[in-house]
Amino acid sequence: MVELRARWDDLVPGSGSLADDLVARYVERTRRAYRDHYLGIVLTALDSLIQLSTDPTSVRLAAWFHRAVHEPAGTPSEDAEASARLAEHLLPQYGVPPVRIAEVARLIRLTGDLAAPPPDSYAPPRRDANGDVLLDAVNAVLASDPSRYAVHIAEVRRDAGDRKTALEHRYDEVRELLDGHLYRTQLARQRLSPVARVNLEAELAELDSELPAPWRGWQQAALTATATFTAIAAAVVAIAASGASWQTPAAQDEAGWPTVALAVLSFFSAPVLFRCARSASQRARLIAGGVLAIAVTGLLIAWAQAPRTNPAVGVGLRVPLLISALILLLAAGAAALVASLLRTRTARFLPARNLGQQLAWLAVPATVAVVLLLIVQPLSRSYVLRSNERVEGAAREAGKATPSVLDGRVAWVSDSVVGTGAEEAIGTRYGVAIPRPGVVEMLDAATGALRWRYSRSDSDEKPVIAATGNGEYVLAQFADVGYLLLDANTGHRKAAWPGRTRDRFVQQAQPLLVGERSGKLRGVDPSGHERWTYDSGDCTDLGAIATAETVLTFVSHTCDDRPDEMTALDVQSGRKLWTKTSADTYRRPVVVAGLVVVAEPGGDSDVPAALTAIEPRTGDIRWRWEVPKTWACRTLLNAAGKYLIVVDCPGPSTTENRRSVVTAIDANTGLTAWQTLAPVSPRTKVTVTADGRVVSLARASTGCVANVISRTGFRQVRLPTGITCSRDARAVGNLVLTSGPNTVIALR
Repeated sequence: MVELRARWDDLVPGSGSLADDLVARYVERTRRAYRDHYLGIVLTALDSLIQLSTDPTSVRLAAWFHRAVHEPAGTPSEDAEASARLAEHLLPQYGVPPVRIAEVARLIRLTGDLAAPPPDSYAPPRRDANGDVLLDAVNAVLASDPSRYAVHIAEVRRDAGDRKTALEHRYDEVRELLDGHLYRTQLARQRLSPVARVNLEAELAELDSELPAPWRGWQQAALTATATFTAIAAAVVAIAASGASWQTPAAQDEAGWPTVALAVLSFFSAPVLFRCARSASQRARLIAGGVLAIAVTGLLIAWAQAPRTNPAVGVGLRVPLLISALILLLAAGAAALVASLLRTRTARFLPARNLGQQLAWLAVPATVAVVLLLIVQPLSRSYVLRSNERVEGAAREAGKATPSVLDGRVAWVSDSVVGTGAEEAIGTRYGVAIPRPGVVEMLDAATGALRWRYSRSDSDEKPVIAATGNGEYVLAQFADVGYLLLDANTGHRKAAWPGRTRDRFVQQAQPLLVGERSGKLRGVDPSGHERWTYDSGDCTDLGAIATAETVLTFVSHTCDDRPDEMTALDVQSGRKLWTKTSADTYRRPVVVAGLVVVAEPGGDSDVPAALTAIEPRTGDIRWRWEVPKTWACRTLLNAAGKYLIVVDCPGPSTTENRRSVVTAIDANTGLTAWQTLAPVSPRTKVTVTADGRVVSLARASTGCVANVISRTGFRQVRLPTGITCSRDARAVGNLVLTSGPNTVIALR
């Protein structure tokens, strides 16, 4: 106390009582912080800086008064205001000029904002020499001896009240101080700043160990993890790209080294970017920026070199995969750069492996994996699908087909359809779809004119097509592409199942059933969404057929002697309705009028013993129609409205037999509606119209003829020249199609 009193040194003549009053305030027993040793540190620092001030007396008086008033848990601004008012009240009593009193009060009030980072004083717009000197002296406590500083901060925390609140407030205050300039004068920066920063960083580390910090630092951890795992993901995608082609068909001189180089670069970038994200050095930022620049340059080159599609050349999967890998590498470099820019000197005191950081390191790789599986892969395949497809043809109203009366005339002849014929045509609500190598064409059913053409640059094989969605869509299976769902009216693709259909096949198109060689059956919407899956088990052969409401499965066991089974499933949910065993698997199921008609095995013969109609919802037998024992050829079953059309031969099954028998069975009653015997070879392929006519083509001495078997009997119609008899006819509803040289011909 005596030493402190001696520092007054007649600062104001005749003011010994004022000095005693001020010293008493700093040493009073109720005060818990900012005591006499604190004031001594401030005055000692002021002695070394006072030469920089313009009014040393005012600065010294402000230093003595700046904490003369202090309330427990009071803020610096409150203390500064109360102390300034005390100076304004006491100093006039000792003859201090009003101008000096005003300056002292101003300087005292400046000390109320010590926690805020000081402005950059290298080139300040306006100098305040007195204020700079005072504030640097007040902050000199930060550069005091470590033991003395530890005592000071302990007193400040104890004085602040609630411990947790005080720790949190002090933590923010220390970080704010470290992020700015601690001192305003160059002299203070040189003498005090190094020690002050050591003290503050040590205090920050202590505060960090005391404060609960379950989430602190998760942002930095997330950025570091993103930089690391995104670079690894870029390497994985680049490796996948190396196994794909740049264009379709693949060029023999196609360079493969760019993807390999990118994979190597991405792989070795992962640990480098990890270190860059955890460093605030200029070198780390330059490396992260370099990776970023490489990725951007690669993207521009890849985009410029992407093949331009035409009917002969398509985009390969390597293009989107390579672009995706470069985007991932770009994201990795950007994350490392941002992490380095945001990192401060205090970041090394962040708690290690707390809950927030651990969750960040777990969440980021999981997110990257999800991005690869659910975004990168689907978008890459979608890009290839979209880039390699073209739809030609203007939208116009579809014509309605006129039923073929088969009078020997031609209704229409299509334009050239090289590589295909009528036997592969399917009927839709908007016309007749024809598959060609890499192409699906829709012909107007009334005129044969082309309505639209869907073509792909990445496939030169003929797709397998079927109508689905009640004729609203065309389901086209392109080799190595997958199933594509085309709008039957416009030709535009509505959905695709690429990459997942290589081991799958369409069991039935309407309703849509998809089978697998592994013994699984799936109920699928036209959009490709799988509603349910039925697994018949290992060592089974699985067949199925569906009505509008029910799926009937036929399961035979190949590894043991268990009996064959029939199981009914709900077509919407896949829920099992019933299961029955049978001595042998039923053959050639067909849906007629909501019933499933199956052929009962007839031993080794292709002729069944009987035809049985099953009610699919219950499994009940509606009727049973015995097949005549004299029939000898392979029995063909076709649905035509409410009739089941059965085609066979009355025996024997020899090349000399030139007769076929056609029987129409009423599906509601199981009774024979009509039967016609015709002089047609039983080995001739036939087609059945919707009204029950059985049509086949044959060569006669007069040219190509059409054999027509119906309720009214048999007749033979001579066809015009230009029709190829060696190719089969096809019935689309009641329209009969035949083939010409690279054309499809509709019969009148």
